[in-house]
Parts: sequence; C-alpha cells; structure tokens
Amino acid sequence: MQKEPTLHSREYVLTQAITDNNQDLDLPLRKRKFAAMSESPYRFFRGTSHLFWADMFHDWRFALFGGVAGSQTWIQGDAHVYNFGAFTSHDGEVIYGLDDFDDALVSDYQYDLWRLAISLELDAREQGHMDAAERRQGVQALVSAYLDTVTTYNVNALDEEIHFTAATSGKPLKKFLEKVAKKNTRAKMLAKWTRHQKNGKRVFDTDKPKLKQLSPHGKKLFLEAFEQYRNTRSSTYAEDFFEVKDVVQRLKAGTGSLGKSRYYVLIEGPGGCEDDDLILDVKLQDGPASLQAMTPVEREAYNNIFPNEGLRHITAFQAMAEHPDAYLGWLTLAEGIFSVRERSPFKADYPTHKLKSAKHFCKMSALWGRILATEHKRGSRAINQADLYLFEETLIKLTADKAEDFIGLVASIAKHYADCVEKDYRIFLETLGSLDDVDGD
Repeated sequence: MQKEPTLHSREYVLTQAITDNNQDLDLPLRKRKFAAMSESPYRFFRGTSHLFWADMFHDWRFALFGGVAGSQTWIQGDAHVYNFGAFTSHDGEVIYGLDDFDDALVSDYQYDLWRLAISLELDAREQGHMDAAERRQGVQALVSAYLDTVTTYNVNALDEEIHFTAATSGKPLKKFLEKVAKKNTRAKMLAKWTRHQKNGKRVFDTDKPKLKQLSPHGKKLFLEAFEQYRNTRSSTYAEDFFEVKDVVQRLKAGTGSLGKSRYYVLIEGPGGCEDDDLILDVKLQDGPASLQAMTPVEREAYNNIFPNEGLRHITAFQAMAEHPDAYLGWLTLAEGIFSVRERSPFKADYPTHKLKSAKHFCKMSALWGRILATEHKRGSRAINQADLYLFEETLIKLTADKAEDFIGLVASIAKHYADCVEKDYRIFLETLGSLDDVDGD
C-alpha cells in the first residue's frame, strides 16, 4: 500500500507549489499550461521557474563565487536557451541576444548562469544528439566563455557595442541569422496576423486561433489606457506613429507565461502606408518568479526599488539590451500593469534540434555564454555608475586561480539539477499531469 506523501517530501512540496502558482488560472487555461509542461522535462522546467527559485535562491554555493555587492547586476531572471533569439536593432540589422526581460531584476549573476546551464543540459537531453560527456563539454564551453568574457574588459572601449550578427558570428549562428534575415520580413509578419477589410484597411485576423476580438466595451477601455502608454514610452517618435488601427487579445503564448493577459496592437507605421504597420506586444507584468522565494524583508526592499512592474521592465530592458526596443512603455488595465514593446518581424529562436555535432553544440553553447556575460556587464554599469567595472573586477578576484573549480561547479549543478527536474517531471505527470478530475472552482 502506497503511503501518502509527508509534508517534507519532494512530492508534496512540488505539487503544492505548482498548484499554488497556477491557482489564479481558470480550468481551461490550467489544462492548456499543464499540457504544455507535460511535453518534456525541459518544457516543464520552463513552466516552473518558481521551483528553481525556491530551490536555489538561498543556496550556500553562491558564497563560493559570489554573494557579494560586486557580483550583483541586472539579470534576466529566467535564463534558458529559448529566451535568446533573433530580432532587429534600431537600424534594421538582425541581431541575436536575450529577448525577454519579464523576470529581470538586480541580483547575483549566478542565478542566470546556473539556470542557463541547466536549460542547456535539459534541452540537449531532449534532442538526444549528445551523450553525457558531450553535454558536459557543452556546459563547460558555456561557462568558460562566460568567464573569459566577464573577466576581460577595456577601459578605453566603454561605448563600444558588441554585435552578435551574421557578419560577426561564425557557424552555426551565422547561417541561422542569414536565413532569418532572408526569410522573415515585416510583410510576412503582417500577413500572418492581419488581413485587409473590403475598404482596404488592415486589421487583425481574428479567425486565427491565437487571436481573440475584444468586445466594443473592452476595446474602448483598452484605447483609453493606451493614452497612458503614449506618456510612458521611452522613444521620441512623433505621435502619428502611434495611431491605433486595431487591438486584439493574444492567446496561447509562452510556457511559464501561458495564461497571462496579453494583447496585440496594430499601429500606423512611420511611412503611413499599409505595408509598414507595426505590431505592439502588450503583456501583463505581475513580477518576476523570484519574488515568491524572497523573505518579507527582501520583498520590501524590492518594492522600494521597483514600485511599478512596468517601470522595472523598461529599466531592465534598457540596462541589459544592446538595442533597447524603441517602443518600450507601459500602461495600466484592470488586470494590472502591462509592458509594451514592438513585436519584431525577425523574431525567431535558434532551432537547437539542428545541433547534431558536438563541435557545433559547443560553439553555440560558448556563444550563449558570451552573450549572457556581455549583457551582465552592460547591466552592471547601469547600477554602478561610480565604479563602472566593479562587476568585472569582482569576478576576477572571486575566480582568480579557480577557473576550473568555477566551471566544474556550474557543470555539476547543471547535471544534478537536470536529474532533479526529470524526477520532478515524473511526479508532475503522476499527480497533476491530467486535470480531468479537477474541480473548475
């Protein structure tokens, strides 16, 4: 006879945490999110970032290579290989980097590095091309590249921008970015999400299963709130750039964010013609997952720094991104604070299933490490105006003559926590994977 799980068992803690974290979702949304999480351990990992933070937020191992003022920077907060992607810079160049700052906050750099390494291990296991030794080599390549990048700086090149583009990247990223630039266009994006009415006006195509038309009253309330965005946006574009042509609700997006309120707004483009229209992505910002792991004192300190989640999102984006979105802003609706940014026509994730050789796997892993380090360095300067290289100098001291130990620690954490995620995933499938018998109330 199987015993009931004790209050201290992993099964109890896991099921309680997932249940609590998704209690605000109605039954259909919970079913949809849990179905997505059931696809694989990696998808489960992406949908349960709150578990990572609960497990790692006060981990003693942070004291080995961090846990001090100088190791604090802006971090992405939900680092994994599919939170890197292609998008466009201000001048239309296709670049590759971190493209999601919904969970960003100021904290220790190791949270990002550990979570990214774990995601790399889990994704590689899912793809099935690499054995255990090759996966470890990939993680080591990631961490080594991160460390090399973060402990190297030139005081005479403070304003030098580091681009990860087809022109500056080798295989396998170069080929991917060239393909994105050739295949993805604004016209194709607009064709995917919009249609023309008989009068020639472009509107969203609500026959698409991921778009839902707003009621007249809902649209009126949204347009009233949109006026607030005009005053919060970070750019200086003329007002006529922001003429709203249509607005819809965006459905079925993301994994961890699945079920969060989200809207797409179609606005007039800079040229005033139908084919240069822009789509703005308006997304509920209810705080990073790390908040759930904070003590009351830590939460109070966070609230004192970030009184508004929309402002936190803008500040993080501008601190970390090489090319912050020109349409950044925020607005308030009944559900809460929403961030606003452009949906890039060149938005694309690197297809990790194509990393079939250990050589390309390690090269791509190293690239992720360099990008993360670059954005951490950039983020640190936003909070250390009086000592611009505090982060780099701190990491140099913390890892001096200990590079192998540093790399080995992260590789070990990636392997062991990935093992834990796989066990958690099996528990999830057995306990919460099916919601057929769950009461909708």
